[in-house]
Amino acid sequence: MSALLEFHDVSVSYGSSPALVDVSLRVEEGHVVSLLGGNASGKSTTMKTALGLVRPVSGTVLYDGQDITRWSTPRRVRAGLASVPEARRVFPEMTVEDNLLMGAYTRRDRGIRRSLSDVYGLFPRLAERRRQRAGTMSGGEQQMLAFGRAIMSGPRLICMDEPTMGLAPIIVEQVLDHIAAINRELGVSVLLVEQNAELALQVAARGYVLRTGRLAVEGTAQELLAHPGVREAYLGQAVDSDRIDPLAAADRLDTLRADRTGAGVAENDGQAADDNGKEQA
Repeated sequence: MSALLEFHDVSVSYGSSPALVDVSLRVEEGHVVSLLGGNASGKSTTMKTALGLVRPVSGTVLYDGQDITRWSTPRRVRAGLASVPEARRVFPEMTVEDNLLMGAYTRRDRGIRRSLSDVYGLFPRLAERRRQRAGTMSGGEQQMLAFGRAIMSGPRLICMDEPTMGLAPIIVEQVLDHIAAINRELGVSVLLVEQNAELALQVAARGYVLRTGRLAVEGTAQELLAHPGVREAYLGQAVDSDRIDPLAAADRLDTLRADRTGAGVAENDGQAADDNGKEQA
């Protein structure tokens, strides 16, 4: 199957600080691909790079075989790339239907009403509340609205940034069902940026694990779920102590370094306070 989105040795920096280093990945047509990792691992930067919100300092981004590395974000959206941003970011004072129509802002075809019908078919709750202000809806309903707004652009690929963040566990399961339905019923590919590896790999065909801007592990969802480093570092599952995985070991080392740094700061602060007290005495 052909790749819809490809990164080839992509590096991104914010000033002098590298955010991605030689990252290569691919999203196949019709697949859900999960991008996993902890905080500051480069997940959101990867999505922003796909959407053209940040530009690589090196490497190539391909979309449907075309080099889009220097394309603007509006051009990418018109070509079929859409996003569901972190924290949903609906327009709170606008109605549900007006929010949805904003998703079709770049379209000039006659299929907008058909897309609106598709969205209401997938999310009947949005149809019921089409005249309601978006800001008065629950978090789960706003997430449906963010999905619907992305669909309204007529996408072939949707980049979703932490779509389960801040939602109750029962709503999280519904969100995963919605992602699977978008992929299955509309044939839309999904790049799913997510911290919760277990949830993300439930709906993904393949996954990539980022660590400090570099690819640490990649494989099918089943391979990642069975990977000892992923299980220990991201699923909270203990593994055989005789099988020390470099990914889990590196994450543990980072934690120890952070703890040690914090302890050192506290110790220095305490020593300074003691010295100050002695001087005052």
